[in-house]
Amino acid sequence: MIYRDFQGMKLSGLGLGMMRLPVKNGDDAVVDETAAAEMIDYAYQSGINYFDTAWGYHNGNSELTAGKFLSRYPRESYYLATKFPGYDPSNMGKVEEIFEAQLEKCQTPYFDFYLFHNVYEGNIDGYLDPKFGILDYLLKQKENGRIRHLGFSAHGSVPVIRRFLEAYGEHMEFCQLQLNYMDWHFQGAKEKVELVRDVGIPVWVMEPLRGGKLASAPAEMEAKLKSLRPEESVPAWAFRFLQAIPGVTMVLSGMSNMEQLKENIEIWKEDKPLSETEFDTVVSLADEETRKGGLPCTACHYCTSHCPKGLPIPELIALYNEHKITGGGFLAPMAVASMPKEQHPSNCIGCRSCETVCPQQIKISEMMADFTKILGGQA
Repeated sequence: MIYRDFQGMKLSGLGLGMMRLPVKNGDDAVVDETAAAEMIDYAYQSGINYFDTAWGYHNGNSELTAGKFLSRYPRESYYLATKFPGYDPSNMGKVEEIFEAQLEKCQTPYFDFYLFHNVYEGNIDGYLDPKFGILDYLLKQKENGRIRHLGFSAHGSVPVIRRFLEAYGEHMEFCQLQLNYMDWHFQGAKEKVELVRDVGIPVWVMEPLRGGKLASAPAEMEAKLKSLRPEESVPAWAFRFLQAIPGVTMVLSGMSNMEQLKENIEIWKEDKPLSETEFDTVVSLADEETRKGGLPCTACHYCTSHCPKGLPIPELIALYNEHKITGGGFLAPMAVASMPKEQHPSNCIGCRSCETVCPQQIKISEMMADFTKILGGQA
């Protein structure tokens, strides 16, 4: 395992993101604890020492899983990160209540890393509003040793991140960004990295494989990558890309099974950053793919808990993207037809509740209407 220095600590270059743990019967709220425990144990024994969870992951059960299985190890032997869930504005006045509950759920007296979760256009005002006292409370916990390092994650635009840094930057020790070769240009990741790097803050990476979408590549793209590095797998390219970016300290991957975990650990045994030519090539290939269309959903499932109709929104977006990017065909209509009627996109009532918590700021209601139209109004 490659290790990176952070304030004198040695962090594993690869961290275990606990947003996509194995689940039972496809239910994101029901973690398969046996499989999750095996993965946590294997990760720990293989040198991963950074574990990232959050209040909302797996409908609140990710933190419970982290606490149950990491507590079997000496507390000083691993680093645990979680976040204040301000992605949901209704939580803004509950920082003390939530923080205390998180300590209990995670069975720990302190968090090594604690983040403002998902700074973006929809919550920046709340995060900065002094009436909620969020920063003051968290700084007090840091002073008391219950938070060791304070940072933030962000899906917002460059102006939003800049505004947050101007207000709280002196207290921020790291910034977690969605960073991968597809989003380098598509979601302005390059400019975001440069912004935080310019103020001296190291970068933590989320969605290195874009929710698993970069674990494979179209045949033509894969052939071009293989011509440059025959020995590397497609997922390895995503990680080698990140190894080439100055300032990247931690890369979090939300692995869902042991096969993914083992493959990623094997990749992180070596530091083999892309050359400038390789870097430019993979970005160019990704740009070609994104120009074909598609919405930037990462299947985080924040939206599903806010949908009054209980629609499987990430699954529907994936089918919508498949249909758009491939130029039509029968696969998406067939898949939708096989779903229960109450899960069809036509059941969307356009309330936009899901859109208020979408980190990618996708106009989900418009997608549902368009998908319904594409499917002839029968879905």
